[in-house]
This record gives sequence, structure tokens and C-alpha cells, in this order.
Amino acid sequence: MDIKQVIRERKSIRSFYDKTVPSELVRELITYAHLAPSAGNLQARDFIIVNDNEQKEKLCQAALGQKFISEAPVNIVVCANLKRISRYGDRGKEFYCLQDCAAAVEHILLLAVDMGLGTCWVGAFNDTEVASVLKLPSYVKPVAIIPIGYPRTKGTHTSRLNLNELVHNNAW
Repeated sequence: MDIKQVIRERKSIRSFYDKTVPSELVRELITYAHLAPSAGNLQARDFIIVNDNEQKEKLCQAALGQKFISEAPVNIVVCANLKRISRYGDRGKEFYCLQDCAAAVEHILLLAVDMGLGTCWVGAFNDTEVASVLKLPSYVKPVAIIPIGYPRTKGTHTSRLNLNELVHNNAW
């Protein structure tokens, strides 16, 4: 699939078949997420792979009961590593590490489409609870939970605003 098709095909999937995602595919997702750009090439992001049912259920609870998190065969929790970004001070901790994580998340979402997998970018969760479930050190902050699996549904494309409402340039 070419990149434009992958971008057009990506949808949020919240229903998965009960089928294991091979560890080689998960490793490949992480490998390509790791290639995402990062501030100062500090790569201030960590990836936590969660496929244990008990941990997935606790993540679900920490994510306001979003059941598809526990139903997905695997979740990747993308975290900001504040120690690794510390050279940039507060701006790094409050902004750059989030950009680093967001770029990595997008790589995962797009590559998953190419692999025939479904994903959903979950940002609604209690940070403290997720950190506790995963036993994260204080300098590692969860930014996104990505449930991954073989999609049970095709998902739906969401509407988009007209570009004229988003682009602010006299030449447009």
C-alpha cells in the first residue's frame, strides 16, 4: 500500500478479533515508531508492550472503562521520558517530548494499517493510574495507549473540516 492510501485507510478501531498479534509484528511496529523524528534526536519516548490480560484490564479501568483496551490482543503504551529530554528544560518536558511521542504514535497507527491491523489512539486515561499499573519511574509519563489487533469492524471515516477553515494564508 502506498503512503497516501495508508493515510486514507487509517481509522480508529475499537473492536478486535480474539487473535494473537505475532510478536514479530509488534516488534516491527516499535522499530518503525523508533524511526520517528525527535527533538534534538534525544528520542525521549519509551514503549511499554502490554499483552497480559490482568494488566490490560487494569489499563482499561485507568482509561475510564474503555473496554476495547482490555479486549485488544496487545496494547502499546507510548511514554514521554522526561530524563532523556531534560536538556531542554521545561519546554522539553512540557512540549517536545509530547511531539516526540505523537510522531511515534502516528508511525505505529500508519504501519498497522499496512499490516492489516486495527488501532486506536487513546489519550483519555488517568496518568497516575496508568503509571502505577505499569510501575513506571517518576520520569516516565504515559502519553498514549494504542490497542492493537485484527479489526472485527471496518471502522468509519470521520468527517473533516473544510481546509479553508484551517489554512490561514493569503496564497491559499
